[in-house]
Amino acid sequence: MLAFTFPDDSVREFPDGVTLAGVAETLGPRFQRALGGVVGDTLYDMQTGLHASGPLKFVFEKDEEALALLRHTCAHIMAQAVREVFGGTPGGKPYFAIGPVIDDGFYYDIDIDKPFTPEDLEKIEARMAEIIRGKFPIQRRVVPREDVLEFFKGDTYKEELIRDLPKDAELSTYTQDTFTDLCRGPHAPDTGCVKAFKLLKVAGAYWRGDVTRPMLQRIYGTAWRTRADLDAYLARLEEARKRDHRALATQLDLFHIAEEAPGSVFWHPKGWTIWRVLEDYIRRHLADAGYKEVRGPQILDRSLWERSGHWEKFRELMFTTETENRQYAVKPMNCPGHILIFNATHHSYRDLPLRLAEFGSCHRNEPSGTLHGIFRVRAFVQDDAHIFCTEDQIGSEVESFVRLLQKIYADFGFHDVIVKIATRPEKRIGADEVWDKAEKALEDAMHRIGLEFKINPGEGAFYGPKIEFSVPDAIGRVWQLGTIQVDFSMPERLGATYVGEDNAKHVPVMLHRAILGSLERFIGILIEHYAGAFPLWLAPIQVRVLTVTDKSIPYAEGIAEGLRGHGYRVEIDTGSEKIGKKIREAEMMKIPYMLVLGERDAEASTVSVRRHKEGDLGAMSIEEFLKKMQADSRVDEL
Repeated sequence: MLAFTFPDDSVREFPDGVTLAGVAETLGPRFQRALGGVVGDTLYDMQTGLHASGPLKFVFEKDEEALALLRHTCAHIMAQAVREVFGGTPGGKPYFAIGPVIDDGFYYDIDIDKPFTPEDLEKIEARMAEIIRGKFPIQRRVVPREDVLEFFKGDTYKEELIRDLPKDAELSTYTQDTFTDLCRGPHAPDTGCVKAFKLLKVAGAYWRGDVTRPMLQRIYGTAWRTRADLDAYLARLEEARKRDHRALATQLDLFHIAEEAPGSVFWHPKGWTIWRVLEDYIRRHLADAGYKEVRGPQILDRSLWERSGHWEKFRELMFTTETENRQYAVKPMNCPGHILIFNATHHSYRDLPLRLAEFGSCHRNEPSGTLHGIFRVRAFVQDDAHIFCTEDQIGSEVESFVRLLQKIYADFGFHDVIVKIATRPEKRIGADEVWDKAEKALEDAMHRIGLEFKINPGEGAFYGPKIEFSVPDAIGRVWQLGTIQVDFSMPERLGATYVGEDNAKHVPVMLHRAILGSLERFIGILIEHYAGAFPLWLAPIQVRVLTVTDKSIPYAEGIAEGLRGHGYRVEIDTGSEKIGKKIREAEMMKIPYMLVLGERDAEASTVSVRRHKEGDLGAMSIEEFLKKMQADSRVDEL
């Protein structure tokens, strides 16, 4: 028998294999209108047999969990529409590979002998709407492996998926109207449950992410509980399009990426200015927090990566090279190098915690199809650091790190921090008792700080669990940024030791930590968060001085030179264009302040000030303007 605990704390027993539909029948009509339910942490549809006891909550249309059911169902509705609009039968093209739910939507990978066009998506949407209006019941069946293989005979994608499943795996199909698909679910009870959807775009995708396998067409879509929710999401997408860091980088002349160096960034002067301001800002905070900055080599011998465990777990993402019969790898991360720096000196317990920081330049051989602007690159720099400490110091070091992280995020306008603890993955090094100890240390630290957190099961690094820190940006998108990871294994593998109070040698714990993560990615996030209009302290050009006539050029040059003397980044526009055009160009470049200088300003020793998006702030003395700049740039805080 199974025992389910309901939200009112009542407990009821049901036979093993009961479905949520069967449970709902005993509870009354309201529960029979549910779309599905959550047992423990797992979402089920109304038709799947249950085999585990636990807390049970039914999911209705208004619930957040309903989105996964609606989106998975919408993926199947889309597949049916594609088959009916473009022909084909089970066992013949179009073939449907995989169609999972993703953040904010779904996709389906399709093998078909034609490229999809925007007009095709409109046709598919029209047929989807008809299928939804049909309110076709969705039927789940558990089918023997031989029968499933026979049904999908000739469909190489489904056949491969079936054969890769364990022999004792339960195979199920879902049928709506004339369409049947191999799927483990969960799904809504009928197609009419989908109320609002939109197909978004088509992209290419290699089968199973392998560049040696067939290229499929991936149709992305989204589905929401209401039309209002869908409209709000589409509005956010449009706003995100306007904020695309790649387009803004071209408009603001920040950087470019070229075929000569895929996945690497060519920083232009303005973009590199942002980089230097950001790096200097982090460097000051690290120094104040007791970090010592180091620098390690780019290329290290293969034997080091074998001893650290990276060669086994990370080899496919490493660039390698050979010379004089020795094989080397370009470092994909900085941790083994920092252990070598630690090992170069004898340490006692009095030296701990030792905090080594590096703006470490790393390279990873990311697949070309995954590269995306400066969000996903092959060459990147991390604000990386490793803290060597005793077990007793883990909690205090984690607490200090989190406070530093919170302060830095707040300076960029990120005040809401989402915390997750990522636990042991399937592929890992180290004994289970070591992982137990590391995971508990992180949870205890978060409890002492008073931060709420969720568990992200199986998503830890291969050498230890980690805390992940994410922030929502100006339009509500969530970005995962910083991490801190507890590592009991790698220091031991690489021979790191210190002398304890007992005069014996001990292996230190190593905390891997980063606040921004990749500087490239973080700058991309900032570009989109601010829509290119950086706060004054980060703006590559803080003031542009605009001359009205040639007669005001000498005065303008003196003003510009004086501002530079106070440490501000200043451009001067003495061109022959009319002042209106100069102002429009400065606005387009999102420069925080514009000083419009004419003959009257020169005579009165004033500056006419404009603020980006705010317009004319009037005339003021240069002293008044400097006070305004100082207050706006928050120099004392940063």
